[in-house]
Amino acid sequence: MPYDINLADKVRAYLAEIPEIEINEKEMFSVLNFMVNEKTCVCVSGEKLMLRFDPGLQEDLAEINGYETMLMKGKIFRGYCYINPEGFKTIKEFKYLIDLCLAYNKVAKSSNKSKAKK
Repeated sequence: MPYDINLADKVRAYLAEIPEIEINEKEMFSVLNFMVNEKTCVCVSGEKLMLRFDPGLQEDLAEINGYETMLMKGKIFRGYCYINPEGFKTIKEFKYLIDLCLAYNKVAKSSNKSKAKK
């Protein structure tokens, strides 16, 4: 199992409560990507949450219990991190993390979409 189904269900249920957002799920790279309004918002990777957030909050989030830096080719990938289960033991912690992702999603840029072949 590449990702925790129970955690995915918890994310799915929470996002479903948010009005006026479009949610799509994509399995990719052994994670379940929850896309909100066609942009990556939060992912479930194993038992961890992978967050997409305002890069200006990187240092603040690094103080959260369970924080894990996301590295790409040996460099810190700003605006993304993993949170291990000890960082979202309570519903308050869980909601706080998802809400950070949702807040950034409103201003985040979409990834470039490939142009359809003619």
